[in-house]
Amino acid sequence: MKKINLSLTLLLALILGFTSCGPKSEEVTETEVAPARLGGLALYTVRDSMAVNPKATLQKVADAGYAYVEAANYEDGKFYGMAPTEFKAYLDSLGLTAISAHMGMVTMENADQLIADVKAAGISYFVIPVPPMGMFTFDPATRTLGMKGTADELVTIMNTLGEKCFNAGIKLLYHNHDFEFKPMADGTVIEEILLEKCNPEWVNFQMDLYWVTKAEASPLAYFEKYPGRFKAWHVKDMDSVGNFAPVGTGKIDFAKILAAKAQSGMELYLVEQDNTFGLDPMEAIKISHEGLKKFGFE
Repeated sequence: MKKINLSLTLLLALILGFTSCGPKSEEVTETEVAPARLGGLALYTVRDSMAVNPKATLQKVADAGYAYVEAANYEDGKFYGMAPTEFKAYLDSLGLTAISAHMGMVTMENADQLIADVKAAGISYFVIPVPPMGMFTFDPATRTLGMKGTADELVTIMNTLGEKCFNAGIKLLYHNHDFEFKPMADGTVIEEILLEKCNPEWVNFQMDLYWVTKAEASPLAYFEKYPGRFKAWHVKDMDSVGNFAPVGTGKIDFAKILAAKAQSGMELYLVEQDNTFGLDPMEAIKISHEGLKKFGFE
C-alpha cells in the first residue's frame, strides 16, 4: 500500500510540474499591449493608396494608431468597393470605426439611398464637404474655391438634408473651406448665414481648422459666438508659406484651440492633409498622429 501511495505521489508531482510550466508562456502573451488608439483620420489623405488597395491601407491606418476614420469614397452603393455592411465588418476586424463620411455626390434624388447606406455602414455623421448639387466652384488658374447661387439656397438644401438625416437617426454636418468665412460682396459671410438659419437640431458643422486659418478667421471667435455647433474638426497644420502640413510641424496653435473644445461642442476630430507635397502620405499621417499626442488630443 505504501508503494502505491508513493507512486501516486510521484505521478501527482509530475502532473503538477507539467501544468506549472504551461502558463508561463501564456502570461508573456497576456502582457503584450496593443498600441493605444487615438483620434481619427480623414481617408482623403490616403486616397491614392485607398484606390489601389483599400484593405491593406486601412490596416496601415490602424497600425499607425488611429481609432476611427472618415470615408471619402462612395460609388454605386459601395464604400471603397465594399458594400456598407462589408465595409463596417472589415473596419471592425481592424478595431477601427467609420465615424463620418464626406458625401459630396448627394442630390435630392439620391439622398434617401445615400443616407440609408451611411447608416448601414455604422456611420454616425453624414458630411457635406462643399456646397452640393452643382453649387461649388473651383478656378484652376487661381486655385480659388467658391460657390454659385445664394447662401439662402444652401440653407434650404442643408435643412432639407438635415431633416432627412435626423429622421434616419444620423447627424448632418457641413464642412468648410476658406470662402465660407470670407465676406461676400454684400458683406455677409456664408458660414454665419448657415449657422444662423440652419436648424441646429438638424444641421451642425465640421470645422476645418486649416481653412479657417487660411481665411484669416478665428476658430475661437466662432466657438464663442456659436457655442456647441462645431461637432467635428479637421486637424491639419499650415507651414510657413501657407501650405498643408502634418500636425505639429506648422504654425497653428492647436493647444489653444483644443482648450476651447467644450465650447466648440467637438465630439470627434480627424487628421487630414489634402496634399503632402512629396512626403509619403502614410509617413505624414504618422507624424500627425504624434502631433496629436503633443497637443494633448485624447
